[in-house]
Amino acid sequence: MKYHSTNNSSHQVDLKEAILRSLPPDNGLYMPNQLPVLGADFWKTWREMSFQEIGFAVANAFFGEDIPADDLREIVNGTLAFDAPLAELAPDDHILELFHGPTLAFKDFGARFMARLMAHLTKDDDRMLTVLVATSGDTGGAVASAFHNVLGTRVVILYPKGKVSGLQEKQLTALGGNITALEIDGSFDDCQALVKQAFLDRELSERMNLTSANSINLSRLVPQSFYYIHSARQLPVGVEPVFVIPSGNFGNLTAGLLARQIGLPVAHFLAATNRNDVVPEYLEKGEYLPRPSIATISNAMDVGAPSNFVRMQALFGNSWGEMRKHISGMSFSDDETRAAIREVKSRFNYQIDPHGAVGWLAARKYRASHPGAVTITLETAHPAKFPDVMDAELGKDSVEIPARLAILADKEKIATALTKDWQTFRDWLTANIR
Repeated sequence: MKYHSTNNSSHQVDLKEAILRSLPPDNGLYMPNQLPVLGADFWKTWREMSFQEIGFAVANAFFGEDIPADDLREIVNGTLAFDAPLAELAPDDHILELFHGPTLAFKDFGARFMARLMAHLTKDDDRMLTVLVATSGDTGGAVASAFHNVLGTRVVILYPKGKVSGLQEKQLTALGGNITALEIDGSFDDCQALVKQAFLDRELSERMNLTSANSINLSRLVPQSFYYIHSARQLPVGVEPVFVIPSGNFGNLTAGLLARQIGLPVAHFLAATNRNDVVPEYLEKGEYLPRPSIATISNAMDVGAPSNFVRMQALFGNSWGEMRKHISGMSFSDDETRAAIREVKSRFNYQIDPHGAVGWLAARKYRASHPGAVTITLETAHPAKFPDVMDAELGKDSVEIPARLAILADKEKIATALTKDWQTFRDWLTANIR
């Protein structure tokens, strides 16, 4: 299959180029020339399939022309070594738990798949692959875990100083080995801009063999579509879910749109944001006005210029009207988010993290105006990753910290401090990545 840039459909590359180079030279994003659709045979039996079987069917639809079936099945099975269970708060109110992976965040699905796919694509290459990634919270930890000590790769993670939780920071700064963390004096948007600039510097990108692990890379999104199908099959037959996605860079929502594209019946999508409400504003007014991000307690969603917005537009033929038919946007304040954490605990004895709480608020609001709707809210991270917020709302030590997270508390943070200046970052790469 060929892949084209969202900025120029005539710029086309093969799978290896699209995944390993990540970003087209025109600053668009890669999309497949043909979006696959799973056939009737799949949809006759999908409810009886395992998570791994669903994942293979979807991955094969996207990548089967380029990856041998046995290799692709191994990639999928290695990715889906943990479940994504659906928790029922009420018959119309469900939570999809995406935090059962090694770093307790939904990013584990995409990062593990990407690491395995890249290893397959580079198995005959002699050059070291440099994975460059910006994170607002969970991406860095998931990528660090997925690529840690993978032969032939080195990872450089950029994160905004003072804008990730302490345990999130330890997940990306304490591993060492082939993982390097850069603490940028700026916002996530600044980190993302530096990563994009590095890829647009073609001489630098090619000399250092750069690839991205952000959701600008298509191989992050396809595996995230697996759990949309997996969760929908856990509902009663005939129920079409409303998926509620806590959103920052909008990769997760785009993955849901891909699931719909390949045939999953979906009633609607809700883009739930904090005060960084660029996309909800667009859905309401038809104007896309990116702006500097605002720091909130749901920090992984603090994005003011979401990169996947252009993919969302492409999936709807750049039609505002078509997008609005399928996606609604809602935003909520920190005070509302805090209240939701307390309410979910009080009413359902369920602990929900600040990102999931934003989603739950949107789900409740939508059901109030759409009687009969059944919502699935994506709980994107374990609440233990946000101890300050959870302790403040539910009481000190109210959330049990899983062992794989607790062991990081006493590990040493190792990070290099840099400004958000492009030339400073470029000079650091040139001096340190050889």
